[in-house]
Amino acid sequence: MSDRPITSHDVARLAGVSQSAVSRAFTPGASISPALRAKVKAAATRLGYQPNLLPRMMVQGRSGIIALVIGGAYNPFHAATLEAFSRALQDAGKRIMLVQGESDRALDEVVGELIGYRVDGVVSALSILSQDAADAISAHRIPVVTLNSGIMTDYIHVVEIDNAAAGRAAADMMIARGARRLAYVGADSIASRARQQGYRAAIEAAGLPAPLCLSGDLDHGGGLLAGREMLAASPRPDGIFCVNDLTAIGVIDALRLEGGLVIPADAQVVGFDNIPAARWPAYGLSTIDQNVEIMAKRAVELLEEPVKEARKPTVVDFTFTERCTTRPLP
Repeated sequence: MSDRPITSHDVARLAGVSQSAVSRAFTPGASISPALRAKVKAAATRLGYQPNLLPRMMVQGRSGIIALVIGGAYNPFHAATLEAFSRALQDAGKRIMLVQGESDRALDEVVGELIGYRVDGVVSALSILSQDAADAISAHRIPVVTLNSGIMTDYIHVVEIDNAAAGRAAADMMIARGARRLAYVGADSIASRARQQGYRAAIEAAGLPAPLCLSGDLDHGGGLLAGREMLAASPRPDGIFCVNDLTAIGVIDALRLEGGLVIPADAQVVGFDNIPAARWPAYGLSTIDQNVEIMAKRAVELLEEPVKEARKPTVVDFTFTERCTTRPLP
């Protein structure tokens, strides 16, 4: 048996068609009947043929490759965004180049690497924090879509939820259920600051003291440290909103295991992201779901939209999922 690669000419001979018909069969949108396409694909499968995409890339000037940039694998939310973006990109017929970002918050550091590849676009749940990084990407006319980011240009789209409204919803729920000493455990990110702003506004509107604000650094350890600070605080918070579920779980572990508190009788807790652990019986965490599947689908759609001036964020509705860490209404 010959070791030479199978070519489109081999497929054409086996299928009894022209070589151009083979090319059209593997070109999305090309003019070819369904029956002829199926005949060519059957011959290709039998021979183990895979089309060479390089000539098409050179002619079209597009690779069909989208860079998917993800944050730290320790955070289940990034696993959820990876799944959601992968499905949306595959449904759109795109190929994926996976890029791991060192930071859990920013795309800035991988800008140079992305520019060096021939990608048709970039999607990520990470933010672009500096205007310099945004300008560097935009200068190369690479469409980028980020989630809950803060910087937009002609080539940078943003898909987000109303983070300030989510913060207000968390405060309103706990206040309605009796919380009077509120706290927020956040992180240094655009989305976190917006959530904190909405949270503080709702607390002020209710005539309550400003919340105790702590940093949780987006992980369980940060939540654990924040929970310990709350145990030492006077007065101790009885309603706690956290920037994400991992942080909230760390807070709960500190309050329960080290402080002996009962959740939600002694302190209500609300998280963010609705990761799988939020549903575990040991936590039953009330949380805000960003509906990342919808966000990812919309992000991929935006990659194909023409450049527009005065771009505005695309806003997706969030869902408040109440479980055991908030009290029933009195």
